[in-house]
Amino acid sequence: MILTKAQYDEIAQCLVSVPPTRQSLRKLKQRFPSQSQATLLSIFSQEYQKHIKRTHAKHHTSEAIESYYQRYLNGVGENGAAPVLLELANEVDYAPSLMARIILERFLQEHEETPPSKSVINSMLRDPSQIPDGVLANQVYQCIVNDCCYGPLVDCIKHAIGHEHEVLLRDLLLEKNLSFLDEDQLRAKGYDKTPDFILQVPVAVEGHIIHWIESKASFGDECSHHAYLHDQFWSYWNRFVLWNRRALAPFVHHRGRGAH
Repeated sequence: MILTKAQYDEIAQCLVSVPPTRQSLRKLKQRFPSQSQATLLSIFSQEYQKHIKRTHAKHHTSEAIESYYQRYLNGVGENGAAPVLLELANEVDYAPSLMARIILERFLQEHEETPPSKSVINSMLRDPSQIPDGVLANQVYQCIVNDCCYGPLVDCIKHAIGHEHEVLLRDLLLEKNLSFLDEDQLRAKGYDKTPDFILQVPVAVEGHIIHWIESKASFGDECSHHAYLHDQFWSYWNRFVLWNRRALAPFVHHRGRGAH
């Protein structure tokens, strides 16, 4: 189903005052029953990430970090089993996984001799059992599993969905008997930035000539399209559209001569 700009704007406007919880997603599905769960989740995630980027700085001042850490200590001091970090994140409107990272970094700074590296932090967030404090490990785990927009669990799901779409796309290209090169084949040829598939012979789709295909398993709003154009698509155009034209030039020239 095609989503119009007006429908997208209506959904995005509805999300302005919606907290990033699974309960909110269920309510969103009830309000927009004609839209798939995947579409709503993708738009929900993208709009929330924009909000987090706008407010990120205020949560990372030294004053804010110290305030959050003291509130965490007071909360678990009263009841270590309560979802202190998750409730704190929801209260200050910050992603639970990102709040968990702030508190984990602050905890390690206080209890370790050397500042924690980014790789150590990431490893502990992926596997909270590595955190040298059982209460904090449980608090971080609660944040990770209840965050539907950020964190290692979400990253893993996104990676799996992206891989699934690439497999489906490959199967479709094979089914249509289209000749193509994939990312691995292109990298073997020395290309560093590559789309998912290059069509060795371009095809026409609804009046457009298709040279390459980049699979994005997320909703493409104006902001993400602009970012992808800047970061990826223009470089693909310069490299692979011209590459295809050069590859086809002898064939086109030969046919041209034959026509005369």
